[in-house]
Amino acid sequence: MSTPREPRRPLDFIGIGLGPFNLGLACLTAPIEELDGLFIESKPHFEWHAGMFLDGAHLQTPFMSDLVTLADPTSPFSFLNYLKEKDRLYSFYIRENFYPLRTEYNDYCRWAADRLENVAWSTSVTEVTYEEQAGLYEVHTDRGETFRARRLVLGTGTPPFVPAACEDLGGDFLHNSAYMQNKAELQRKKSITLVGSGQSAAEIYYDLLAEIDVHGYQLNWVTRSPRFFPLEYTKLTLEMTSPEYVDYFHALPEQTRYRLETQQKNLFKGIDGELINAIFDLLYQKKVTSSGPVTTSLLTNTSLNSAAYDTTTGTYTLGVRQEEQERDFSITTEGLVLATGYKYSVPEFLAPVRERLNFDSHGRPDAARNYSIDTTGRGVFLQNGTVHNHSITSPDLGMAAYRNAYIIGELLGREYYKVEKSIAFQQFAAPEGTLA
Repeated sequence: MSTPREPRRPLDFIGIGLGPFNLGLACLTAPIEELDGLFIESKPHFEWHAGMFLDGAHLQTPFMSDLVTLADPTSPFSFLNYLKEKDRLYSFYIRENFYPLRTEYNDYCRWAADRLENVAWSTSVTEVTYEEQAGLYEVHTDRGETFRARRLVLGTGTPPFVPAACEDLGGDFLHNSAYMQNKAELQRKKSITLVGSGQSAAEIYYDLLAEIDVHGYQLNWVTRSPRFFPLEYTKLTLEMTSPEYVDYFHALPEQTRYRLETQQKNLFKGIDGELINAIFDLLYQKKVTSSGPVTTSLLTNTSLNSAAYDTTTGTYTLGVRQEEQERDFSITTEGLVLATGYKYSVPEFLAPVRERLNFDSHGRPDAARNYSIDTTGRGVFLQNGTVHNHSITSPDLGMAAYRNAYIIGELLGREYYKVEKSIAFQQFAAPEGTLA
């Protein structure tokens, strides 16, 4: 889209960032004539975790968790409509697998984005200010434009997280988000150490293990988790991705929510059970066919506490600790991959309006039940970044359409897409009085 160079009439809302969540909002607001919105994205086109497009890697949620279906099953932006237009609907049906490939999901999102007319690509937001008299947010961009809107929806995503031990480390270590672009160079090294415990770590370990004989490197997998936790995906547990659980979780005391955030990580950061088994089977296969031991180590209960890079030898020395034994030791490695996840940070461009935003005692955005984070409770909405007050539903693709339907209702002042309020069989809160 070619955006104007001069300010125009105020918009109803501006979406900043166009990852899957704000893209879903763009698709769901496209047919609503009474909403005038603009989406601003720094990239030239849609791209979602391109560094993790490993062969066969798939989503951990079914295809119905697409951009729109769980809010509007009739939307032309649905994944099934995408398949129909790509002449793959019958093939997907015969495949009998609910989980789209990761590359396929990215292509689907790009297909949907290409059908939108209100996206400013290759445009970065430099500053957001507030015009008090007019009651408008002013969004300034690196292209010299200023757009004004009554409301904002933040969808800037969660940046890669680098542990404190690896900050300013030097060398060519990489976060898993850049794995595919650097895989060939990584495999030229004599040793590779992978740090992390989730799905991304497991996918990379399997990928590197599959070619360990070809390249001959030592492969280490280090995780502070007590074991390689499978993703909890039983049906009653999945009811925790429900409106009722959001209601329950959001109403809990802040300290309780933070405790649960730590305890519930394996509910959305665990490893697909089939992949865990595939890793074991591949290790067994390598053991049977190799002439000696498989040159790999899997270390659980092991935390990364320090890291140093030697420019002379091109190696890293990692200071680690076996937590159960309380024993310190070190690992020397040429290659280092951090599969350490992502962590939301408040964009710097919001600094001029920070006093208009709510933060909790930990300094994180304090999102209200309606996903607003501003002091008025209706001006700035946050996509993702709210695990601490909206639970595991925050990063879950399956709850994105629900959240967007909720936000659209707030933008309009009335319900446009039906917002489910009760879908779970179980009750999460204690009943009032005696349960008869």
